[in-house]
Amino acid sequence: MRILGIDPGYGRTGYGVVDSIGNRIKSVEYGCIETKPNTPIPDRLVDIYGAVCEVIARLKPEAVAVEQIFFSKSVTTALDVAQARGVVLLAAREAGLPVAEYTPMQVKQSVAGYGKADKKQMQEMVRMFLGLANIPKPDDAADALAVAITHAHNAPFLDRVERMKLK
Repeated sequence: MRILGIDPGYGRTGYGVVDSIGNRIKSVEYGCIETKPNTPIPDRLVDIYGAVCEVIARLKPEAVAVEQIFFSKSVTTALDVAQARGVVLLAAREAGLPVAEYTPMQVKQSVAGYGKADKKQMQEMVRMFLGLANIPKPDDAADALAVAITHAHNAPFLDRVERMKLK
């Protein structure tokens, strides 16, 4: 299964695509969609939407996994990130792809085995899981790969649950 992981943001949206075959996970591509500072949010959202659509069309994932928002100090920032997350979800659903959503704690638990793992631990575990020589850069891309890895771990279970609902 090819999975597109997304770490949403309005300034930088990380993406990471992995192939999950059996118990092996392989990196396909990762990067960061960056928008220009001082650009109105609506224009940034158009840029993010277009870039996510391009990644979906080019890499043809079978599922999209998106990190849920972790509210911190700034409500304004959280709202802007929520809007960026919304256009990512829209792009995925318009492409007909199933979407899974994971909290930061779920991602940390799945990748590092500890729900409060720090950024360095997470980056090293992503590198090790994918057999990469170096930690993926920028951080947003490494975070997106972690989200994709989380879905690779959870997809078989989620598929079974979905099949049971249909019976």
